[in-house]
Amino acid sequence: MTDFRRFMKGKSVPCSLIDRMKNRLLSFVCCLFVTAGMSAQVKWNAEYQAYIDQYKDLAIEEMAEFRIPASITLAQGLLESGAGKSYLSRCGNNHFGIKSHGWTGRTIRHDDDKRQESFRAYDSVRESYQDHSRFLANRERYQRLFSLNITDYVGWANGLKACGYATNPNYAKRLISIIETYKLYEYDRMRPTRQKEQVREAVVETASKRSVYTLHEIKAYNQNYYVYARRGDSFQSIGKEVGVSASNLAKYNERNSRDELREGDVVYLRKKQKKADRRFKHHMHVVKQGESMYSIAQTYGIRLASLYKINHLSPDHQIKLGDQLKVY
Repeated sequence: MTDFRRFMKGKSVPCSLIDRMKNRLLSFVCCLFVTAGMSAQVKWNAEYQAYIDQYKDLAIEEMAEFRIPASITLAQGLLESGAGKSYLSRCGNNHFGIKSHGWTGRTIRHDDDKRQESFRAYDSVRESYQDHSRFLANRERYQRLFSLNITDYVGWANGLKACGYATNPNYAKRLISIIETYKLYEYDRMRPTRQKEQVREAVVETASKRSVYTLHEIKAYNQNYYVYARRGDSFQSIGKEVGVSASNLAKYNERNSRDELREGDVVYLRKKQKKADRRFKHHMHVVKQGESMYSIAQTYGIRLASLYKINHLSPDHQIKLGDQLKVY
């Protein structure tokens, strides 16, 4: 305030005005701190949840082998890759922002702290997750983290920041906020599982030999994965992309592999369930104009035969506008 007083020397200013100026300055400073704190906050969004649904099993597998909390791996993957939307993740399958220091494999250039820095590139997302585990496990500066309890995600988050994984001063807070918003800590107590008829790794990975811009966005619903068909798609083209044969893909969707797909058709990537999601246990679906038993079954991710059985209907029954159907 010395310069301010010198400037005001000899000038007559009401005390109330000076007090107001001080209060405004104090309010401004407080706002800066509040804004800085809010920058570490995370709000739930569907893209983050879809990413978690895709890669949680992979994070749990890595945890079982390297004892890195699955919550930390998922939170770092979300933050570093922008939920799989970043340039590095789309074009190089690099989900953790790891640069190419000491790397002998394929690389990709991207602006970071400096222009056109070199980053590691992988043939699949799985390779990125595996390399992330090795990156932490094989470096001396991260060794103290492995003495922490596997459920101590707060300790891991703060430790990663202290060990220099990232330069962002809010890095640890952002990781913790992501973990707590999406309850990722629940995965730290889980063991790896392999479900019967699990979609091959290509379902949740991009294939480096194909243009990433042609890939469908894979969504999760009712313990299954699905994509929306695009114009010109066929069971053959989608099957080739996700690593499932056209005949199996058609069978999962209760159709013929030579059937034409329309833009917007839902295509499930593994066998559908016998019932809808549990939240529809007491729900009645009201038939709308243009709907069929098949389209309703696809909407809820259940088998057509099961939909008839749940409603005690014969396969030749014709539904009409306004009919009410059970889906669970």
